[in-house]
Amino acid sequence: MINIGYHAAKLQGNWKRNIYKSLLPQIVSIPIKTTRKVPLSVYAFSCERDLPEQVASIRSFIRHIGIPERFIVISDGSYTDSSCKLLRRIHPCVEITPFTKLIKEDLPQCVTDFAQIHPLGKKLAALLSIPVNGATIFTDSDILFFPGGTNLNNFTSLDHKYCRYLPDCSASLDERLIYDEDERLKPVNSGFILFNYELDWSFAIERLANLQDLPVYFTEQTIVHLTIHHNHGRPFCSQKYVLSVEDQFVYSDKFASKKIALRHYVNDVRHKFWWNVGL
Repeated sequence: MINIGYHAAKLQGNWKRNIYKSLLPQIVSIPIKTTRKVPLSVYAFSCERDLPEQVASIRSFIRHIGIPERFIVISDGSYTDSSCKLLRRIHPCVEITPFTKLIKEDLPQCVTDFAQIHPLGKKLAALLSIPVNGATIFTDSDILFFPGGTNLNNFTSLDHKYCRYLPDCSASLDERLIYDEDERLKPVNSGFILFNYELDWSFAIERLANLQDLPVYFTEQTIVHLTIHHNHGRPFCSQKYVLSVEDQFVYSDKFASKKIALRHYVNDVRHKFWWNVGL
């Protein structure tokens, strides 16, 4: 039996995305009405394919969370000059930096090798290279921010000597890097991380270096998962910082509301991202 609600939701999401994409030059020229500033830097890693999502995500952050000191979009190398100019027009805080200019020269060889063969290897290299000078956020481009995130400042105090992570709804891990059953607990999603200090990545990178076969899709997230727990990271509240596919096969978005801080619209529910995009 055809799930009419699910297919209708996907069609509607694709239709809204196409309209938003066609209007991007006009949308980025619309002022974002906020004067609230937040004392942190934000980094996002994305590509030309994700330009509409990246624009919508940045605008939702500034509108609902506030104006960061810098919002740096790390280009994987595919962004065109015109797309970079378009992103900068969103707000004066937005900057674009090529992946090749951000990454550290002394990255472990296994990370460099991973970056050469897989897009998520590039993301991992970017995560290891992001400078953490005070509170720093990393966010994927398929995350929308909502009014409930105004308390994000509470997690950026100097009293917080640990990082915060977005809890995943399932253990999406590269099993080859998991050496103990307890390491599966409290799965981390690498799409949204708040750093208050630089992490020690060596524990997980050693496992990547010892990997006999090629990295796979979830290798990057597993490295992040192991690293954050090794550094005693703490989860954001999953009721406000939402990652769920529970509503994948129904028409409505069961989680979007003014009370939540964000929702990560992963592949299974990506079409619902476009239901909640404001200009």
